[in-house]
Amino acid sequence: MSNESNAVSDDLTTWLQSVESRETRVGIIGLGYVGLPLALLFSEAGFPVLGLDIDPEKVAALNAGRSYIQRIPAEQIAAARSTGFRATTDFTEANACDAILICVPTPLAANHEPDMSFVAGTVEALAPHSRSGQLIVLESTTWPGTTTELVVPTLKRLSPPNTKLLVAFSPEREDPGNTTTPRRAIPKVIGGVDALAAQAAAALYGAIFDRTVVVSSTEAAEMTKLLENIYRGVNIALVNELKQLCLAMGIDIWEVIDAAATKPFGFAPFYPGPGIGGHCIPVDPFYLAWRARRFNHPTRFIELAGEVNEAMPAFIVRSIHDVLTARNIQLTSAKILLLGIAYKRDVDDLRESPSLTIFQQLREAGATVAYNDPFFPTVGAGRHYSLRTHSTPLDQVPTFDCVVLLTDHSAYDIPALVSASKLFIDTRNATRSLTAPHIIRC
Repeated sequence: MSNESNAVSDDLTTWLQSVESRETRVGIIGLGYVGLPLALLFSEAGFPVLGLDIDPEKVAALNAGRSYIQRIPAEQIAAARSTGFRATTDFTEANACDAILICVPTPLAANHEPDMSFVAGTVEALAPHSRSGQLIVLESTTWPGTTTELVVPTLKRLSPPNTKLLVAFSPEREDPGNTTTPRRAIPKVIGGVDALAAQAAAALYGAIFDRTVVVSSTEAAEMTKLLENIYRGVNIALVNELKQLCLAMGIDIWEVIDAAATKPFGFAPFYPGPGIGGHCIPVDPFYLAWRARRFNHPTRFIELAGEVNEAMPAFIVRSIHDVLTARNIQLTSAKILLLGIAYKRDVDDLRESPSLTIFQQLREAGATVAYNDPFFPTVGAGRHYSLRTHSTPLDQVPTFDCVVLLTDHSAYDIPALVSASKLFIDTRNATRSLTAPHIIRC
């Protein structure tokens, strides 16, 4: 065995011992819906954890033992704090960490191209404070090749001279609102720039996840994440398109899906809605489509699915217009209440929510629009919206011409809301057990 091989073996042995003894110091960059739960998992497992974020309000909240994510109680933050977890905006402190896990947003730019500014900015801020032996892992969903073509060159260019880093990619698999599957039970996919990085990352993640799945490269791991979400996006697009056809044909798409789901093989049920939201499914198809064009290989099927899903909010707005017109109410003079502004049931997450798009399109059409959401007392402005309004109390339901259910939060008493409303439009099949002439399902 060569001296170099001996050194690699010794490095891995030292790393494994550090992980086993819980001495590995873990830094998490980006303390949002992905980074904060990950930080808490490592803290619960006994690792010293440092959270890094550019948002001073998040840092202050965490250091005070407060949570800003609904599904994470303050008690979990306090428990982590009692074992040494803290947060900072000072990236120089990353130098003291043995592993740095990057969990920052990867949104779409206006032209449907990847916006890599958060990843690039994070790596540029991190690199000068890196040191040899550190493990750097990107968790943000992105196009295949990001780690080797963006992250690694930036680290090489801006890190101190002769710094030798371990670099890997391990996609996040958070499922907001899922209360049945423990986070540690979700297998962790890992791809390293080299075998040593893969083994080091697998050892670290193996300490907090029940199963790790090591693939051959960072590109394979990046593509795995895209496949998972594109699979969902394509199938949701299929049922969204069939929903519109079934409405035209007078067929209940929900009944059809339930019947098809009785087949014990070859079918997995997906359900239509007013559009798709969250950080992954609306974004990932376009990340891969952008990358595919670099290889002169258009992904027409995937792009079409993305377009179908993106068009759903406009379909809902047209449906509201048609329903009101049939009742001699002009959209321009209508008073409409939207129930649910979050992108998904029982989560405090607005990212890419179709409800935001529907709100803005209705407002632009001249309607008077309000919303109610138990998770959002107020809604301000974001990358693609500017609503700046407050949640309307549900006792105001009778004052609206039309109530539209967009997100079926479990806190909603659907029968009571239907009873109180003049016209109830249901986009989630939440009224399936109810019969009333003023219920419209679309």
